Amino acid sequence: MTGDSVRAAFAIEIRERYGDVARNRWPVAVSPLPDELLSSWLHRLALANGTAPRSFAGVLGLGERMWSPRLDLRLPRHVATLLGHQTGRATEEISAMTMSGCAMAPLLLPLRASSHRSRSTWMQYCPDCFTADEAPYLRRQWRLASRVSCFAHGCGLRDRCPACHSGIATFDQCELVPQHFCARCGFDLRAAPKAAVRASARRLERAIADICRVDTAKGLIKISDAVARVLRAPVAAEVRSARTLTNLSSAARIRCFEALASKPPDWLVKDMDGADACRRWMILAAGSHEALIARFADFLEGHQAAPRPKRTPSVKADRSELFGAYVRLMHAVGARA
Repeated sequence: MTGDSVRAAFAIEIRERYGDVARNRWPVAVSPLPDELLSSWLHRLALANGTAPRSFAGVLGLGERMWSPRLDLRLPRHVATLLGHQTGRATEEISAMTMSGCAMAPLLLPLRASSHRSRSTWMQYCPDCFTADEAPYLRRQWRLASRVSCFAHGCGLRDRCPACHSGIATFDQCELVPQHFCARCGFDLRAAPKAAVRASARRLERAIADICRVDTAKGLIKISDAVARVLRAPVAAEVRSARTLTNLSSAARIRCFEALASKPPDWLVKDMDGADACRRWMILAAGSHEALIARFADFLEGHQAAPRPKRTPSVKADRSELFGAYVRLMHAVGARA
């Protein structure tokens, strides 16, 4: 192909800036999904409006390096106002997708664009969730180091692309590609092999999540006792590669929880007052706070409900016998008359 034919095939023009074309409101609206992280919504919003996530940072007046994960932690007011104006979403709804002010903030995975395989990345994902999603998206719960499995599908969470071993980097995607494709090599993360997690570890994980939720609901101290103990879980599990849970990769945290599940949970109740320790023991024994409440409900129903009266079993009479008895009764009545 000659130079003239190349110029004829590809016409290069200088066009208006995206912000000048869509000044009043961005053309395509995208609704937030359940438990969706702000950065995930922004990635989908960018793609829906024909802009790659890396370029969308410039639309918001931000730098390119990990721009969207940083907004998850701190959303400037002017950015929230711009997003609300351009999408028609209330700023409260947009802010609710962030992790700022979260009581579990100490358990958030650190913002690392890349790291050693044994160390954590900033985001985890469940391949089965991506497969089930009509529009694959990132969940807020996947940002927590205390989450090692998917409660919906029972498989372990992953924090890397199995093909190139890079972390999730949708914020750096320079093409119009959905966020379930690796930004480094293009691998479809829905095809990632399932990560196995023992049932005992998943049971412990759910109990820990409920203990932290109950503990942080008190709102009396900046970092709850439960969160502080969970952060030191690698020490209790005797994991030598790290002393803090947030520094471990998802695979290492799965092994950590499996090791903890085989040990007595003294590390979660040691040196605690009787009532609080008893509550944690009961949640751990039941497997979750919900299961504990269900057991109490069953106990109360079995011991406080009035016994139901026994029903008299119905007798099925044969029609011929019934008619014969009726005839005999009529004859007896006639004889007496």
